[in-house]
Amino acid sequence: MSRIEEKVQVNIPFSMLWDSYIELFIKNRLNPEIGLDAISLKQFSKDDFKKIARRLHRQGLTITLHAPFIDLSPGSLDPDVMELTRYRFKQLVELVPLFKPKTVVCHAGYDWKRYGYFKEEWVEKSLQTWSWLGSLIAGEGGQLMLENVYEHSPEDIRVLFENLENQHVGFCLDTGHQYAFSRTSLKGWLDSLGPYLGQLHLHDNNGKFDDHLAMGNGKINFEAFFSALKEIKKTPPVITLEPHQDKALWPSLEFLEKAWPW
Repeated sequence: MSRIEEKVQVNIPFSMLWDSYIELFIKNRLNPEIGLDAISLKQFSKDDFKKIARRLHRQGLTITLHAPFIDLSPGSLDPDVMELTRYRFKQLVELVPLFKPKTVVCHAGYDWKRYGYFKEEWVEKSLQTWSWLGSLIAGEGGQLMLENVYEHSPEDIRVLFENLENQHVGFCLDTGHQYAFSRTSLKGWLDSLGPYLGQLHLHDNNGKFDDHLAMGNGKINFEAFFSALKEIKKTPPVITLEPHQDKALWPSLEFLEKAWPW
């Protein structure tokens, strides 16, 4: 029986992987989901990224990537904002052949307080962005996953997946974001977007803030969630643990070892 660490990804910003965490990941055979933010994309050279990618590949570790998201708007109606967003994604695309990620996660980016007044236009612009990016990633053997953050309901973004099947764009369900920000139950998300589900981001909270607690240290009912999930996914999707502190990683691995439904 394989170790739980072999079955999951663990999120880590590239800068932290570069500074010190690469040894921890290799020693413990942790598969990284590497966060690429704007600072890292500006600070590090292609050779720097290549060096880390080669070390991970030599160890036989699986890699997924998390795209930059701060201040980006993939559905923006402002051409200058869209230009910056696409520029960051182009920087990301240049690294896909190096890391050969199984998936690349992006925030779907719908927030009713910002885009509710012109949602149809937001959807149109978003589809243009994701069709372009999804095709590029698929061409390199990976898959684009769109993640929920502030969306209240899966219906806020269902239209994206309905129109991106040709680009093989999947859904990344973030349990912490759902519990802190959504007005729809986890089962409601599964019922609506289950056919598109390709990845999970797992972390816990108490329903008020996106705390990124260890699984079992908040109020999310993961046992009920996994039971419902197993009904629609006979094999596990890509699973990423998202602890924001070292002390949250090991308890999450222990929790998941016991709760693993497959």
